[in-house]
Amino acid sequence: MKKLPRLLFAAPGSGSGKTVITCGILRILQRRQLSCVSYKCGPDYIDPMFHQYVLGVPGYNLDSFFLPPDQVKSLFEEKARGADMAVIEGVMGYYDGVAGTTTHASAYEIARITDTPVVLVVDGKKSSLSLAATVKGFLEYKPDSHICGVILNRTPPAMAERLRPCLEELGIRMYGALPPCEEARWESRYLGLTLPGEQARLREKVEALADRLEPCLDVEGLLELAGSAPPVHRASPRTPLPFHQGKELRNIAIARDEAFCFYYQENLELLERNGWKLVPFSPLHDRHLPCAGVSAILLGGGYPEAYARELSENKAMLSELRAAYRQGTKFMAECGGFLYLHETLEGADGISYPMVGLVRAKGYRTGKLSRFGYIILFGKDGQKLARAHEFHYWDSTLPGQDLRAVKPLSARGWECMHVTKRMLAGFPHLYYASNPDWILEFLKSM
Repeated sequence: MKKLPRLLFAAPGSGSGKTVITCGILRILQRRQLSCVSYKCGPDYIDPMFHQYVLGVPGYNLDSFFLPPDQVKSLFEEKARGADMAVIEGVMGYYDGVAGTTTHASAYEIARITDTPVVLVVDGKKSSLSLAATVKGFLEYKPDSHICGVILNRTPPAMAERLRPCLEELGIRMYGALPPCEEARWESRYLGLTLPGEQARLREKVEALADRLEPCLDVEGLLELAGSAPPVHRASPRTPLPFHQGKELRNIAIARDEAFCFYYQENLELLERNGWKLVPFSPLHDRHLPCAGVSAILLGGGYPEAYARELSENKAMLSELRAAYRQGTKFMAECGGFLYLHETLEGADGISYPMVGLVRAKGYRTGKLSRFGYIILFGKDGQKLARAHEFHYWDSTLPGQDLRAVKPLSARGWECMHVTKRMLAGFPHLYYASNPDWILEFLKSM
């Protein structure tokens, strides 16, 4: 057993400010010379980027739909080794889970699996005493809620102090309140916060946020709460994954720039553990693939629609990708990366631009969220292949029909993905560890 101080910051719903407050607290802890590791509940890509921006080390996803509880706990413990403190950010509303009617894969379930004290971030805008009723409901909805405290967001100090006794008579502690302020207003778009690289003067914003937040919070109290977490029981090791034992690494070119940036850190580390050297390149800015010995190309999700004109104008890169495919290079593409492989893609400006053309289809804007949520992928023979997630506002005239996606706890399903000997592409964001053998076999069969 190991003592690991830890906290989970959750909220009654999305938009309560938990990402901004989590980032501010991470910076405060960093200023105190504490070595922190961060996690995000659920399948989100963007929030871990902000954690990484603040801490300078990768963040991880804890998702109990993608992995069984023992493997979630093992991942948590494995990545926290050597850290002074672990900070977990919740997802959506605290109890929101699979199908919208269960707590499976919710932040609450992650708190239970990791046995972590929870601080609820509650948006005080346009409310007063009703905040106490909200918190009381969250405390009582599950007897083992793990909720130990609350931080009020967008709440003036005077109102927060008047509400303090109303909240603390519920048996929890109020750890402070952040008033409405410019420092906590970060730019957003349809998939969430805009990316760290797109936020003007983000470093200054993080510093200003920490400066504003620290005097508003009982930081010592939060550290005391984190330290009250029970020792971490050594979890059973995750399902062993094979390690590369060949004489030389194989190169996989990974698209990493403003247009392609959605990657689970766990996926990348799984590839590295199995003999793949990740070689970054930019479809936006580079005219050539990164090296001659590329055996596979990984095109992650992101915002290609926001850079459609620039991607299309980089004809040298488009040509190199087509040539690589003709020469037998494996392609793995998810969501935005999949759209990039289309013949044309409608940009955010409404204009359709020529793209790589390996998928004989058009990518177009729908104006609404399409096929949102967790899915399980099945082969045509009914074999369960992987767990994944979809979240996109663009669609395709040919999304693929080689696999079937089924929503958990639902009769809904649809055909999806292009799966050939050289291509594994579609809208689903795959979580490789849900079936590493399938991913590794696709890459291995050169």
